[in-house]
Amino acid sequence: MRLVLLGPPGAGKGTQAKVLSKEYNIPHISTGDILRETVKAKTPIGLKAKVFMDKGELVPDDVVIEMVAQRVAKPDCEKGFMLDGFPRTAAQAEALDATLTRLNRPIDMVLFFKTSVGTIVQRLSGRRVCRNCAENYHVKNIPPKVDGKCDKCGSELYQRDDDKEETVLYRIKVYDKTVPEIVNYYENKGALRTICGDFDVDEAHDYLSKLFVKEGLK
Repeated sequence: MRLVLLGPPGAGKGTQAKVLSKEYNIPHISTGDILRETVKAKTPIGLKAKVFMDKGELVPDDVVIEMVAQRVAKPDCEKGFMLDGFPRTAAQAEALDATLTRLNRPIDMVLFFKTSVGTIVQRLSGRRVCRNCAENYHVKNIPPKVDGKCDKCGSELYQRDDDKEETVLYRIKVYDKTVPEIVNYYENKGALRTICGDFDVDEAHDYLSKLFVKEGLK
């Protein structure tokens, strides 16, 4: 089962990825995590990426795709994997497809979490993070036992700047400008499957489980 997860911030992709990763024993691959790990490990491709990051520039597509290729070629991806955070454009998707086909690990399905603005704002603006251990909470969905305090270490919880409502609305606006082309790309290939991002965790998992059976991936 080789998947790409698409959707705006707050769509629930990461939450579902954790559940699916454990259930199907396939890695959840975040390109952001790969980037940080390869730079920290000072691998040749990591050092190449660091040059751009140190200048405050975006890491070029070919460098990111090479990182992804190295990651999906590892033994733990033999049964499958989930890519989260990449590709973001049709050009990136086309280049990624060519690379994964060469590795004989092409994408089986692309899951697009179509989510309403109201749901995204509610989820992200309610998120709180521990200053010490970075544990995540939500004022409504996952409240701490003691208001404003982390259950694990007792440290203060805070709202990240990225999660403030005005910032969330701006992030959605930016995302909405780029999503149509990549959705169209995968739709034209017959790989796109749309899931309602407004579903709660259990509803989304149930929908995906039935979808995988229907598509012969389970």
